[in-house]
Order: sequence, then C-alpha cells, then structure tokens
Amino acid sequence: MIVRVLDLAILGLLMEREHHGYEIRTEVRERLTFGAPLSFGSIYPALARLERAGLVEVADTTSGFASRLSTGSLSGERASLRTLRAGAALGRRGRKVYRITAQGRLSFNELLADPSAGDDSRDFSLRIALAKYLTPALRINLLERRRGELVQRLGELRSTSQRDHLDDYARSVVTHASRGIELDLEWIDSLLRAEQHDHHFADPAKS
Repeated sequence: MIVRVLDLAILGLLMEREHHGYEIRTEVRERLTFGAPLSFGSIYPALARLERAGLVEVADTTSGFASRLSTGSLSGERASLRTLRAGAALGRRGRKVYRITAQGRLSFNELLADPSAGDDSRDFSLRIALAKYLTPALRINLLERRRGELVQRLGELRSTSQRDHLDDYARSVVTHASRGIELDLEWIDSLLRAEQHDHHFADPAKS
C-alpha cells in the first residue's frame, strides 16, 4: 500500500509539471501526504523504480528546467538561482529534473481510478487530493465506495461500544473513533452533494 501511495503521489506531482528530485521530496509530504510519516529516503528509490519502469524520465536540466524557471525579471532570476542552488546542495540526485512519460500518464490514471483500493485513509485522502484528474462519475464512485466502508466501520464501533466488558477508558476510545468517522461521513456527504449538483471544484492549475 505504501508503494502504491508513493507512486501515485509522485506521478500526480509530475502530471502538473516537471520537478526537481528535492521538490518532489518536499511537496509529496507537504501537499499530498499531509505531513504523514514518510521517509524522505524512500523518494529517490521510488523515482529510480518509476524511471526503470518507463513511467518517468530525467529531463534536460540545462535547458528545459532552466527555461521554465526563467521569469524575465531580476528578482525572479535571483529566486530561480536560489532554487537551483538549493538543488545542487542536495547532490546529483537533487539536481535531476523529472517528468512523466506518456506511459506514466496511463499508469497514473489507472492507479487513481483503481476500484480495488482499500479503505486506507491515507490512500483515500491522496485520491481526493488528485480528484481533479478523475471524471465526475469516477469521483462519485470513489466517494460512495469510501462512504460505504465508513458506514460499516461506524456500525461495528457502535456495536463494540455496547459491550458490557468495556471499561470507561476503552469505551471513550471507541466513542472518539466513532466521532471521527461521523465527521468523515459529513465531509464525504458534502463532496457528494457538490458532485451530484454539478458544482465541481475548480482546478487550481487552470484558475
């Protein structure tokens, strides 16, 4: 599951644009895994694995990425230079610029829409963060599937809370978990209402 989440996160970033290795390392954690425990040391092996599989490739670091960073202003050029120097400080791997391949885009779409995804909360959160790449029908399917899993889990917790052998502390843990699931259900229901009323969330990249 961790490998799939990591691959999906990396490919999702590269769907937007080319990224330095160190950018991927930072943004995967800050933007797509929401500060969840994730070894920075796992990013570069994952990139190497994706490169061997033909899903990502190293772009031209001397022209492609440099031109992308060019802003035409002195302050912008200084900021770009700082970015490049930061990558250099991390060594050769950090200086590499990666981009997704055509095969990588296909694999990303397959991973994102995979109906066999389990009920892992991090996997689901990542899919929602990347949901702009799904069709409305697939987004609704993803939300309804997750909702069904949570409803089942909530029923199990409520049944557990009625057991006589639970002491007050154990019961409080079950109650806390139940409230968390109820909040998740409220959130999912709000997303479903937005989708079903055709009020889709705007793609920030196009705004």
